[in-house]
Amino acid sequence: MLASLRSGDWLTEDRARIYALMIALFGAASLVFIWTTGGPMTDRFGRPIATDFSGMWTAGRMLVGGDAVGLFDPETHFAFQRQVFANPAVDVYGWHYPPFFLAVAALMGLLPYVPALIAWQASTFALYLAAVRAIAPPHRALLAVAIGFPAVFVTLGHGHNAFLTAGLLGFGLLLLPTRPVIAGICIGLLAYKPQFGLVLPVVMLLGWHVRAVLAAGVTVLAMAAGVTLWLGPEVWTAFLKGAVFTREVILEQGITGWAKIQSTFSAFRSFGAPLPLAYGAQFAVTGLVVATLALAAWRRADHRLVAALTATGALLATPYCLDYDMTILAVAVAFTAAHGVEKGFGPYEKTLLAAVWLLPLVARPGMMVTGVPIGVLVMALFFGVLAHRAFGPDLLRLSARWSPARG
Repeated sequence: MLASLRSGDWLTEDRARIYALMIALFGAASLVFIWTTGGPMTDRFGRPIATDFSGMWTAGRMLVGGDAVGLFDPETHFAFQRQVFANPAVDVYGWHYPPFFLAVAALMGLLPYVPALIAWQASTFALYLAAVRAIAPPHRALLAVAIGFPAVFVTLGHGHNAFLTAGLLGFGLLLLPTRPVIAGICIGLLAYKPQFGLVLPVVMLLGWHVRAVLAAGVTVLAMAAGVTLWLGPEVWTAFLKGAVFTREVILEQGITGWAKIQSTFSAFRSFGAPLPLAYGAQFAVTGLVVATLALAAWRRADHRLVAALTATGALLATPYCLDYDMTILAVAVAFTAAHGVEKGFGPYEKTLLAAVWLLPLVARPGMMVTGVPIGVLVMALFFGVLAHRAFGPDLLRLSARWSPARG
């Protein structure tokens, strides 16, 4: 058995497709049951269907109604949600995004709740699938593996934006060497998730993707200018004030549960660490990730490995990474698979890829049951293996150059 895990021979095409389809069918059936056994806009547990989507949809409704500032205030926003769902006890979900993402929220707010949810998830899921198919090598099991990826159902269950994030990041990283302007636009659009922007400038600058850097910068500036002209400068003040609530209550107090936040910071907080220690540990991990990416980009490592490192590093480098954000791992797995199919896989690497693919299914419940931050540990292991692949030949040459036999 150990030999099979080492070689990865157990992971056949048929097994990959069957396992993925099993998870897809189970995930889809579970969501349909939960969503259709409640009210018109709530699930069987009395929560809004696709929980977190209600935060975006109600923010869009408030914006369409003329309240561009109140939606950033948790008390005002939560009161509006309870009014819309006609339930003072309904679960409420905040708006934590920069103002330029309000354009998307406004579009959703123009539609009734369920049609808006369907339009949102279908369009962003299509982008996610297109990115994975463009990155990964052609394979008969590819579509099933992409659809059955457990993070898909975590994202669907929350109605979240992780499909959009993975799609934009995937295309941005894929097109960096060949279509830098389009890549830069994709990466610039990702500014609605600023916590994942810690690593991207490093990779673009040290990889000397100057045109992509300029395109990304122009994209962000254009969005910021557009939303300021549209909603006024006071919207930025409201956003910064609302960000304090996000940092203090959501992140530092862990109101969503430490197991849902898949970061080094959250892991330390779950063990009872004080804020300075948790931030210090996160800072150390972030620094190591950024340094590794900087070296990989500067040394012109294989672009697929740099891309996989970037996608995984984006998750590791931020203290604010939730389990649905692991949809980004599909991008990392796709780039790694593309490199491995061409160059070959090392010992245990195919098995590790399977573990990373399965990770979103077990990360949160595993931590809730055992207290072990499984998600962070597996992502860190994956990042380390990718770094070894990226630097392996250089390290071997350096070792040979300074070996005793050569003096």
